[in-house]
Amino acid sequence: MKLQKFGHCCVLATEAGSRLLVDPGCFSTGLETLSGLTGILVTHVHDDHLDIGRLQALLATNPGARIVSDVASAAALADAGVKAEAVHAGDEVDLGVPVRVYGNEHAVIHPDLPNVPNVGFLIADRFFYAGDALTVPDRPVEVLALPVGAPWLNMAEAIEWLRVVRPRVAVPVHDCQHVIAEMAYHVLERLGPNGTRLLALSAGTPADV
Repeated sequence: MKLQKFGHCCVLATEAGSRLLVDPGCFSTGLETLSGLTGILVTHVHDDHLDIGRLQALLATNPGARIVSDVASAAALADAGVKAEAVHAGDEVDLGVPVRVYGNEHAVIHPDLPNVPNVGFLIADRFFYAGDALTVPDRPVEVLALPVGAPWLNMAEAIEWLRVVRPRVAVPVHDCQHVIAEMAYHVLERLGPNGTRLLALSAGTPADV
């Protein structure tokens, strides 16, 4: 599998001829030249994970890409004239590789804030992207998208989730603030489980995992 990061939360996973872009949000960069996308996966409706204008621009050059998302994102996209397939935990979608769906809700930021739906995607039974939640899949995960900085997350939670999931490779995401991200990488490298390699993707540079 080849992974390519486009800032903050946006990752392109290429496997067995399928090109799946996850969470093209408002902090994503370098998306304009992407082509040949098989699908676009959206975990939830927050702007840093779903920028509808950027997604529409992607569809102009990738008209055959299927959009798969949580129910709130599907509704927001429908209001903008974009068709998306709403999925729920337990669903499986064939996008050239299997995409299994996990989770239901965004992690709680604060009890006074309304929550939103959030789904995670296990791509090709290898790469798990949970969105803004710490969902634990019911099967082994080889490569994990690991959030390292967010209003809903503290470092202890990220470390414990990493220890429970125990991937072979952890790829940091949700790291727009670069100084905080570098500090988080250091702590995760020190405290992560034995056998897990932390692989920080450089923007726009593919890496084999």
